[in-house]
Amino acid sequence: MNPNLVDIGVNLTDKQFSEDRDEVVARAVKAGVNTMVLTGTSVVESQQALELAEKYSDYCYSTAGIHPHDAKNATESCYKVLKELFQAPPVVAAGEMGLDFNRDFSPRPIQETVFQQQLQLAVEAGLPAFCHERDAAERFTAIAREFRDHLDGLVVHCFTADKKALYQYLDLDLHIGITGWVCDERRGMHLHSLLKEIPANRLMIETDAPWLLPRSMDKKPKSRRNEPAFLSWVVKTIAEQTGKTYEQVARETSETASSFFGLVKR
Repeated sequence: MNPNLVDIGVNLTDKQFSEDRDEVVARAVKAGVNTMVLTGTSVVESQQALELAEKYSDYCYSTAGIHPHDAKNATESCYKVLKELFQAPPVVAAGEMGLDFNRDFSPRPIQETVFQQQLQLAVEAGLPAFCHERDAAERFTAIAREFRDHLDGLVVHCFTADKKALYQYLDLDLHIGITGWVCDERRGMHLHSLLKEIPANRLMIETDAPWLLPRSMDKKPKSRRNEPAFLSWVVKTIAEQTGKTYEQVARETSETASSFFGLVKR
């Protein structure tokens, strides 16, 4: 197995990891995932993600942002804290930000405003944007287009949408994050034919742990908890569906992630 996988989306702050974070990181490294980007989904979790990135500095970076689910709680003081977090060296992207018109935990107009505010902060900080989009491709595309020329980059993390949305994102020169959703025979099969449409320099991989455990795994943990050590199953599926070798997918996605996030070599 290639020893240089990059997992661009790990929710290591989640309480499901509260008992064994050291072991989770160690298992990831042993499995060849020696770089992880820890996701910040609120001001508090962004601060926690930074603390963890500093604790596991040999392997981890972090993001800082406000998830659309939490947009209703965003205040000016939140943006001020995000600006401060963006100055920390381990923070390599703004986000998780975006739109979620599937769950609608925050009113849509507020989601859009908070998304726009964070994209502007990303532009000012010179950071790429780590983004969430669910059932909101048209509005997401329109808002992203407003900022694209000034953004360092934007990745649609955990992409699960259709061909139309994919083409819209690629036309804007956005990056695409693929998770274990692609390993799900119940709801992820439509992604298989789309994988070949994503240029190698636009494709990155992630577990979104502790969620989206790859259903293609031989032996699944009883807890059903996903972790970065299982990223190889995403690589395997991409390799199978694109006709590439495991090693090629591993190398290409790692190089793309390193370039996108400006990761320093360790």
